[in-house]
Formats: sequence, C-alpha cells, structure tokens
Amino acid sequence: MTDTPQPDGTDPVTPSRRDRLRPLELIAFSLVLAVFAALVVLLVTRNWTLTGIAAGVAFIVSVMMVALVGLGKEPSAADRKAREDLQGPDDGTHYH
Repeated sequence: MTDTPQPDGTDPVTPSRRDRLRPLELIAFSLVLAVFAALVVLLVTRNWTLTGIAAGVAFIVSVMMVALVGLGKEPSAADRKAREDLQGPDDGTHYH
C-alpha cells in the first residue's frame, strides 16, 4: 500500500489519548451491564448455563445500543470540516 501524500505544512492527524481510549470505555460499560445481568440471573435461578447466556446476550445488546446511540449523535464542527475537505481534490489530482 502506498501512503497518500500530505499537503505541505500539515501534520498527520493524531487522536488524543481520550479519543483512543473511548472505545475501551464503551466496551467496559457494556461489560459492566453484562456482569450485572449475569449476577441477577445467577441469584434468581442458580443455573450457570442460563447465567452465561444472559451475560452474553446482555453484552451484545448493550454494545449494539451504544453503537447505535453513537451513530445518531450530531457531528461536531471538526467532523463537518473534515468531510468538506474530502469532497474534492486539492489541485485536481490528489485528495487530502
């Protein structure tokens, strides 16, 4: 693969530490919900198989809901600016 050339005078985009850890926070939130669901099912039924199924279902459903909520939010001004930059090439030959 070849790297796309960077326009002169700009640095490549590097996400902040908070931006890089954001997906881990969302997965951890889903994991906490799954553990809570598993504890409730375990305390009510005392069945380990049903507890595992409930934990798995709760984890998958919570990951899907977090992803859908994230997709539905309003894009920030930086996102809008980045999308505008991708609409056309700089000099007619290179996209940036």
